[in-house]
Formats: sequence, structure tokens, C-alpha cells
Amino acid sequence: MVLPLAMGWRHLLFENYPIEPAVLDAHLPDALDVDVHDGSGWLSVVPFTNVQVRPAGLPARLGLPLPELNLRTYVTCDGEPGVYFFSLDAQGVLGVTGARLFHHLPYYYARISLGVADGDDDDGAAVPGAPGAGGLVRFTCRRRHPGARPAAYAATYGPSGPSFSAEPGSLAAFLTERYRFYTEDPAGRIRYADIDHERWTLYPATATVERNTLFAADGFERPDAEPTCYYSPGVDVRASRSKRWRDERADGRGGGA
Repeated sequence: MVLPLAMGWRHLLFENYPIEPAVLDAHLPDALDVDVHDGSGWLSVVPFTNVQVRPAGLPARLGLPLPELNLRTYVTCDGEPGVYFFSLDAQGVLGVTGARLFHHLPYYYARISLGVADGDDDDGAAVPGAPGAGGLVRFTCRRRHPGARPAAYAATYGPSGPSFSAEPGSLAAFLTERYRFYTEDPAGRIRYADIDHERWTLYPATATVERNTLFAADGFERPDAEPTCYYSPGVDVRASRSKRWRDERADGRGGGA
């Protein structure tokens, strides 16, 4: 068991690529199914920074920053939608170790830099420039985890139009409005955590990606299609403890520890 966590997610790019569902299915645990939109599965690269990461209930001022980069897809488990992560790179050693131990997430230690072009601090407290004002985020990541496949990413991104909320059933909602993630523990059991936050404020995004070796590091060919990109200044988040999926199905009382 691990305590629920509270944090903020800031300066996010959702860089989304359509993928044949069968390609994704070959990389998933047997209990998970590829979730599709208009017949396509999706791989998403998501650079951002966590801020004020702490056990739920503690004051935000006691939280820690944790810049992060992940490669994810969209799945269902017995019809329940969620996210499945192929890899998560983060700079904090304690955060990486804790997420591996308590949430069974494939975190890797990395060196990450996130800067905001309009001069704001990278604590995520402000939006990096209003749409049309030239505000951009510069994000670089290089994996340093012992024994792991090397991976690197470098991009500059930011909003390129007016804000919007994703309409139910839209591609933007499919790719962003997710409130659960699934993992597989060392015994092959599916676990999950629920994520609670307000709906995203999204912007169409411009993104210049100079380097991205995440696909190769996680066993995928680089997608041929151009990505669909969204930017968000962020949301505040509460994540539940990790729970075993099979216990919930068996007795209807919620997952076990």
C-alpha cells in the first residue's frame, strides 16, 4: 500500500500519433485491450513537469518538483478505459524509486531540463505565454538509468491558438480525459490507480521536436504520420493508492492492497 498523492501537472505537451491497434496490442499485458478512436490506436509522447508532489493532505509547500517525460497508449480493462505507460523518465531519484516500488510503473532516472521562454520559473506557477504571444516551453531529457536502453528527447512547444475544452467523443477528449492508469506487477497481476482532476484546458499546439528516441527504446518503429498536438498549462491532481484489479472484479468492494 502507498498513500494517495497530490501534485500539479504543468506545461504539458500531448504529442499524439495514430498507430495500428495490432502493433500496440503486441506490447500490452494480456488483460488489457487497445482502446481505439476512429479505428486507430494511439501512442502519445507527453513532456511536462510535476510540481508540489506530496502525500495527499500535506501542505503544497512541502511538495517536490519532478519533471517527467512519458510514452503512453490508451487501453481498456474489462471495458474500463485508462492509460498504459511504456516508459516514464523522471529526474528525481526518490520519485523514480517510489513509483517503481509502490505503483509498479516503468520509471527511469533521467536528466531533464524544462524552461519557459517568457522568463517564468519552471515551477509551473504560470502559463508560458498567452496564445499568440510567443511563449514557448523548451524541454530536454536524457535517460541515465543504469542498465536501461538509452533514450533522449528534445522539443520546443507551446500554444498556437485559443483555448478550448474537449467535447465528449472527440479525439482531444479521447487522448486527454483519462482518469485511471493500469500497470502490471512482477507477478503479472494488473493493478490500477485512479486520477482525480478538473477537465483539461487545452490549446492547439505547435511543437518542434529535434530529437526523439523513445519509440526505439520501447520497441516501436517511428510512426509515419504527423502528430496531433495539444498544449495545456496544467491541472492539480490527486492519485489514489495502487490497487489490484482482480479483487475489484471478484467481490465488488474495490481493489486490494
